[in-house]
Amino acid sequence: MKKKFLALLMCGMMATLSFTGCSSAPSKDSNPATEQSTPEGESKPAEEAKPEVVELNVGMVTDAGTIDDKSFNQGTWEGIIRAGEELGVQTNYLKPAGTTEAEYLKEIANLYDTGYKFIVTPGFKFETSILKAQDRYKDAKFVILDGAPQDGNDNYNVADNTVAIYFAEHQSGFLAGVATAVELKEGALGFIGGMEIPAVQKFNWGFQQGVAYANANLGANMTIEESNVVYQGSFDNVPAGQQLAAQMFDKGVKAIFCAAGGVGVGAIKEGVERSAQGKEAWIIGVDTDQYAEGFYDGDNTKSCVLTSAVKRIENASFDMIKAELDGTFPGGQTLTFDITNDGVGIPNENPNLSDETEKTVTDIAQQLKDGKITVADNNDDNSLIK
Repeated sequence: MKKKFLALLMCGMMATLSFTGCSSAPSKDSNPATEQSTPEGESKPAEEAKPEVVELNVGMVTDAGTIDDKSFNQGTWEGIIRAGEELGVQTNYLKPAGTTEAEYLKEIANLYDTGYKFIVTPGFKFETSILKAQDRYKDAKFVILDGAPQDGNDNYNVADNTVAIYFAEHQSGFLAGVATAVELKEGALGFIGGMEIPAVQKFNWGFQQGVAYANANLGANMTIEESNVVYQGSFDNVPAGQQLAAQMFDKGVKAIFCAAGGVGVGAIKEGVERSAQGKEAWIIGVDTDQYAEGFYDGDNTKSCVLTSAVKRIENASFDMIKAELDGTFPGGQTLTFDITNDGVGIPNENPNLSDETEKTVTDIAQQLKDGKITVADNNDDNSLIK
C-alpha cells in the first residue's frame, strides 16, 4: 500500500490528567476530629467532603441516539458528569425530538433559558445550529465535537465563544487494525460504518492501513473484501446493524470493526448471540471501550469485543469545562485530539488481547507518536477498499 504522510495541524494541546476525587473520611476511632456531636451526645463520622459547587452550568444536547448509546453521546456525557463530580459544575442534558437544525436550536435555547450557558454538542450534525447559536447567545460558550460551525456550504466560522474539536480517527483505527490482525493472525475481516462521513471513513481507512501494516511487518495474514465494507447510512438502526453483522459472519468473517453508533450496537448483539453458541464472532468497538457491551456469559467474564478504536471523547468535554473554569477556554480555535496528546488509541486494558499483542500495539503507538509511522487520513491513492 502506498504510504502517505499526514501533517496533523495541532491547534492546541489539552490536558488529559485525571483529578483525584475526595477521599473518604477516616473512622472516628482513628481520628476524633472527624466526629460530630448529636443532640443526644452521641457521635457520628463526618460526612465525606464534596467538591465546592461553582457558578458554571454545563448542558449538552444529544445527537441521534440516547445518552447511553455506548458511543459518542455517552462518551461526551461521561466527561460532563466527571466535571460535575470533580469540579463542582451543574450538569444537564436534553434530547431533541429529531435531528434537524431547528430541533437542535430549540434545545440549545431551552438550556440557555434555564441558565446553562456552557453547551456541549456531539457530532457534525450540529454545525449549522452552532453557527447560529454562537451569534445568538454571545454570552454563552459552545463546544462542538467532530465538527465546526458552518453555513451548510462549507463556509466555516469558529467564533470567540466556541471551540471546535476533531479527532484523529485514522490513528485509533490503525492501532485497532494492528491489534486485530496480530491477535487473530489470519482470516477475513469486515467493517460496518454508519453514515459515510469523514470521521467514519477515517476509522475505516486507518483500520485497513493497520491490517495491511500487520500483514507486511508482523506476520499476519488478514483480508478485507470489498463486499464486507458497508456503510449502513444511519447511526441508530440497531436491527440493520445486527442483520449486516449476521450476513458477514455467515460468509466466514472472523471480526467486524463497527464505527456506527446504534448500528454497531446491533452488530455487537449478533456477536454476543453467536459467541454464546460457541461460534467465533469478534467485534471491534468504537469511540469508547465497548468491552462490557459484548458480555455473553452469565458471569460477565467473556466478551465478544476484541478491542475498541477509542476517541477519548470524555477527555475533550471535561478538558473544555476545566479550561473555562481556569480562564483558558480556547475560544475561536479548532483543536485536534490525536495520538500525540493521547486523544485516540485503544483501551488501556484489553482482556481479549494477549500480552504479546498489547506489547506490540504499545510499541506501534509510540512509533506513531514519534513520527516513525504515519497513517493517512484519506484514500486519495485508491489503494484501500472503499
